[in-house]
Amino acid sequence: MREVEISSEPTELYKILKFEGLVASGGEAKHVIAEGLVLLNGVVETQKRKKILAGDKISFAGEELNITLKT
Repeated sequence: MREVEISSEPTELYKILKFEGLVASGGEAKHVIAEGLVLLNGVVETQKRKKILAGDKISFAGEELNITLKT
């Protein structure tokens, strides 16, 4: 599991996928989310702009991300 620090809460789900290099672009991130390929806290998430908070866990393409807040 990879730790991902966000600088502010909330952060949109598609931005995390893009900035962590799991997809090539924001458009691709929105597409994979809409297709139901992303899990948030173990549940399929289809909201592209879902607000992500510290403590959330994102799973996509064999990667697991643990979200923490930069202090």
